[in-house]
Amino acid sequence: MNLPQWSFIQSALRLIFRHPICGVVMVPVLADGRIVLVRRRDNGCWSLPGGMIEWGEDIPTTIVRELQEETGLQVTQIGRLVGVYSAPKRDPRFHSICTTVEVMVEGSLYISDTQEICEVKAFEPTQIPIDELAHDHCQQLTHYWQGTTILA
Repeated sequence: MNLPQWSFIQSALRLIFRHPICGVVMVPVLADGRIVLVRRRDNGCWSLPGGMIEWGEDIPTTIVRELQEETGLQVTQIGRLVGVYSAPKRDPRFHSICTTVEVMVEGSLYISDTQEICEVKAFEPTQIPIDELAHDHCQQLTHYWQGTTILA
């Protein structure tokens, strides 16, 4: 590999690894008002479904893909923006910027991504295991229930 190619690759890697990763988290709401959570395989915590935006995807496409992979559900409507969360330590794995969106969903619960998710379950809002939530998802659900839109 010649020097200009290697220089370009080094610059690209520097750019990628010195910037936050962008992702989407959903607050999936069934017609009966229950909220769907997934149990993460890496830490055993409950979590709102979501994931990283892939190259060439927009946020609505990521929402549909991630929801299908992690819960088996289909999006019937994308609701309101709950917030954008960017605190460097919000995710212990890496610095990520998370856009959280309410989505109305339907279908049967099913996990396609069994490497990341070990359980999926619909909860009445009062039954959500708040103390067992991953990352900052307790904060995100609080903002959802308050009806606020947050830039944090």
